[in-house]
Amino acid sequence: MKILTLANKNIVVVGMGLTGLSCVRFLLSKDAKVSAMDSRSELTLSLDIPLFLGEFDVHKLTQADLVVLSPGVDLHTPAIQKALRAGAQVIGDIELFAQFNQCPVIAITGSNGKSTVTHLVVDMCRAAGKKVLMGGNIGVPALDLLEQAADVIVLELSSFQLETTSSLMPLVSTVLNITEDHLDRHGDLTTYRQIKLKAYQSCQFMVCNRDDILSYPVNNKVTISYGLSASLAGFSWDSVNAYILLDGQPFLDSKSCLLVGAHNMLNIQAAAALAKVFGIDDDNICQGAQKFAGLPHRCQTVSMWNEVRWINDSKATNIGATLAAINGLVSNIKGKLILIAGGEGKDADFSVMIECLTQSVSVLITLGKDGDKLACLHPNSIKVQTIQEAVLVAAKYSEVGDVVLLSPACASLDMFANYQQRGDCFAQAVKELAA
Repeated sequence: MKILTLANKNIVVVGMGLTGLSCVRFLLSKDAKVSAMDSRSELTLSLDIPLFLGEFDVHKLTQADLVVLSPGVDLHTPAIQKALRAGAQVIGDIELFAQFNQCPVIAITGSNGKSTVTHLVVDMCRAAGKKVLMGGNIGVPALDLLEQAADVIVLELSSFQLETTSSLMPLVSTVLNITEDHLDRHGDLTTYRQIKLKAYQSCQFMVCNRDDILSYPVNNKVTISYGLSASLAGFSWDSVNAYILLDGQPFLDSKSCLLVGAHNMLNIQAAAALAKVFGIDDDNICQGAQKFAGLPHRCQTVSMWNEVRWINDSKATNIGATLAAINGLVSNIKGKLILIAGGEGKDADFSVMIECLTQSVSVLITLGKDGDKLACLHPNSIKVQTIQEAVLVAAKYSEVGDVVLLSPACASLDMFANYQQRGDCFAQAVKELAA
């Protein structure tokens, strides 16, 4: 049911990134009176609307009929909090999407694996001939999907988006996992978890990771579970035969898949469960899983130079992602694992990595703002200043059969524009080794 009336309403959109601009376009199409705010001191818009730059104007926010907050703008920004206390209605783009959407939604969130699972679900649905749209925290802003015909919309959702969402009613949702992330914005793990679990609110069906208690819904019935643990119900993993099982029976031979690593077997299970709930048959689920080669910067092999496997996992911007990458790869490594990590740690507690690092990593190369915090966790650590230096040091210590893994456990913004640039710089530095 549509709750919001937008025509002739005074609406302020805060944050003029990709999502904010999609909000402005959508609101204008609904005949709203739109103005925009952005914290930058200089910005040019192609849209003909009032634009207020710099410090957010509390008075303008409180006088608005509605404030639409871009996910990149912290809900706890003082001006936003003052506006909320004064009675302003503040929502995000996903809440706006929810008010007008009429298409079934598959909602995917979690600390790690969201993008991989989202793409897997899309490929499984397309293998069955379904018209699928994908967006949200990945690719296309959700509001840009509303005018397109589809059988299903697959949304990747961030904690920043879920924080301002209350009316989304997905057909099926999953919270893949919960590990410390964005604590610099959400404050603590408990708050972060509560925000992530909002993905289960009002959904018809729940697909859950039975091995991650933090990601489990409270007092709700799970539709299908998945995990690396043994189970006669739902999806599970047979590590001896390298098979994904369904209800205890062989479902998919992992050797037929392009994805590797235990963490990716978990991603395939999650996607298969979501697609199955939507009504995709097993053959098409398996076909989608088998053809999916993975995403850039996510455990992506970029070179086999000198018979050493060089893996770009720059998307691992938190501890959980790096631990998943290490644990997923270590059983398949014949030689040593050399890890390159570091960056902006977002106030995370790196001490939880000690056991994994000491048991599975032979050499730890650290860099970036919080590189020192990581370096002290491993007896054989080397601190460097640049990603190029990290690659040269890794080349010095690596031998035939070894794996060099860039999996930073940190955000990239202390040294790079984004994680993509960090991964590209790593890949280029590896390429230059052979030059």
